[in-house]
Parts: sequence; structure tokens; C-alpha cells
Amino acid sequence: MLPEGLKKDQKFDEPILTPSTKAEYGLHDEPISRAEIVNGLVDEKIYAKAEEYALKLFAAGQEWAAKQGLILVDTKYEFGISNGKIMLMDEVNTPDSSRYWIKDDYESRFEKGEEPRKLDKEYVRTWLSEQGFTGKGTPPKLTDDIRVEASARYMEVVEKFTGEPMQLDVGPVDESIYSILNPFAY
Repeated sequence: MLPEGLKKDQKFDEPILTPSTKAEYGLHDEPISRAEIVNGLVDEKIYAKAEEYALKLFAAGQEWAAKQGLILVDTKYEFGISNGKIMLMDEVNTPDSSRYWIKDDYESRFEKGEEPRKLDKEYVRTWLSEQGFTGKGTPPKLTDDIRVEASARYMEVVEKFTGEPMQLDVGPVDESIYSILNPFAY
């Protein structure tokens, strides 16, 4: 249960975990309870360890983000089990798996009831929702304005993360992907 009286965009006193699993055919994530996880998917000890890892990763991500002038609002970590060991998979604390807000004016904007300044893909989700897309069927084609704004937000996150201007190497995408995957025999 969440505390009473919470306001939109208010920080929780403690992080909360909202486990999910892949829906049928792996098309999207679906909520799942802790009880469902430990009563059929994994042992209680394994779940508790994954929970511990998630909270430690999130705390480290929040600390690092704060040093960069950002707030790590929430994120998604993907865990699996291989040879009896918990494995962290996929991306960690990227703008695709996380929501970031600008730290320096969050408090003043919150007090005024204003939206925080956001640097994540929520901008695209909001636009899709405004077009009537609910996640089912074919999404509408993104306009150039939406794509450019999303790119600008991602580049700003990269620059805040690294403390350096974004260096773009423009060229054929397929060649870039091939050069990355070729050493792994893909």
C-alpha cells in the first residue's frame, strides 16, 4: 500500500519493487506478485537475492545520477537464472529502461504543481497515448518533430552522464551493427 496523500511526481520515502514477467509471446511486461514468483517460478531465497540486487543497483544508480544533476526516478532490471546463479541481463539504468528528471529545479517545480523536466522516452509514450495508441495494434508513425525531440533528450542524457558533448558518427546503420556483432560471429 502506498502512503495516503501522495501527489503526482512526489518521491517515495523508500523505493518500491513492482515485479513483472513477460506476457505470452513476450510482447510486453505483465505485473506479477511476489507470492506468484516464489510459489511457482523461483525459490524464495533466489527472489530475495534478486530483490536485494535490484535495490542496490537502484541506490547506486540514484547516487550516480545525482552527481550528474539528474534524478533516477524509476527503472527496470531484468534478471534470469543460469547454472543456478542470478544473472543481470539487458541494459542497466539507460534512458530506454529508466526515467530521468532534471534535479536542479525538481523541488521548485513540484511545489508549484509543475511537471518535472524529463529526459527519457516517456515523451514518446505520452505522444502515442495522445494519438489514441494503447499499446495494441500498429502504432502511429512518429513525426519528425517527435523523433528529433526524443533524440535531443537522449543526447542530453548522454552528455549529462559523461560530462562531455555528444560525438555523433553518422553513417550506414547496418555497417555499424555488423561491425559490433561480427566479432561475436553473428
